[in-house]
Amino acid sequence: MGYQYVLYEKTGPVATITLNRPEVLNAISPELEAELHQALDEADADGSVRAVILTGAGRAFSSGYDMGPKDRPEAATLDPTGLEPAEFIRRWWQNDLRHQQNLLHIWYLSKPVIAAVHGWVLGGGLWYALACDITIAAENAVFGQPEVRHAANTTFLVAALAGWKAAQRYALTGDHFDAWEAYRLGLVNEVVPLDALMPRARELAERIARGSPASVRVNRAITFLGLLASGLGAGMLMNAALSTLVHASHDAFRAALLEALQTGGLKAFLEARDGPFRPEPFGPRSAPPAGER
Repeated sequence: MGYQYVLYEKTGPVATITLNRPEVLNAISPELEAELHQALDEADADGSVRAVILTGAGRAFSSGYDMGPKDRPEAATLDPTGLEPAEFIRRWWQNDLRHQQNLLHIWYLSKPVIAAVHGWVLGGGLWYALACDITIAAENAVFGQPEVRHAANTTFLVAALAGWKAAQRYALTGDHFDAWEAYRLGLVNEVVPLDALMPRARELAERIARGSPASVRVNRAITFLGLLASGLGAGMLMNAALSTLVHASHDAFRAALLEALQTGGLKAFLEARDGPFRPEPFGPRSAPPAGER
């Protein structure tokens, strides 16, 4: 199967899926997301594949969902201008329910997925990294959900993995956090040097591939179906409903951000949104060490 926005490579028992829009830091467009799930299904259907690695091309794993121009009449949009309230809400419901279904798609596969992340791991990119069976982070990885600053949603997966205190710390600010903070919170399994990221993910994938396919299939199902049965599935479904509500909460604050977008483009929008939060606690936009100020 040919792909335009992802790379699919199979070497021995391991399939590697690479998000491939490096010019926009692998921002998740509808086309990229559709191809990602097609590639996951291709790996799942291939009896010779025993494990999958998910990574990103270029300088980032993913900067999150694409906020570029929406040229589809049905596209979800932060701008309610010209839309009936019911239509505005309907678009966000379809969008936010699909996001939850896409994350859960990973859990229903029969093969484990290892996320190998580096650079920016933001928004929807963070959600995908958290939904994978195992997540290996390069030392240069920077995580966050800055979209909450313009009235958008977090993911219940952060609370499920890190606890609600940690979830609130980052879900209510959109602040960045680095790979070691992600490790401390239990959001990633390991932190490795950047040049060791793919070799380590490959090593782990091949280690999994040595085991019984039936054992791997059933034991990951015990984890994921057990989580769903114990209530995490209900939390994810509620995530979709409440995500719709926050996306539909248009007010003067967001209107000012959209004015910046319309007059100055995406760069002006991000500056208006994120500027008041700088310096960030971690990452490239954090405060310099005391001795360098």
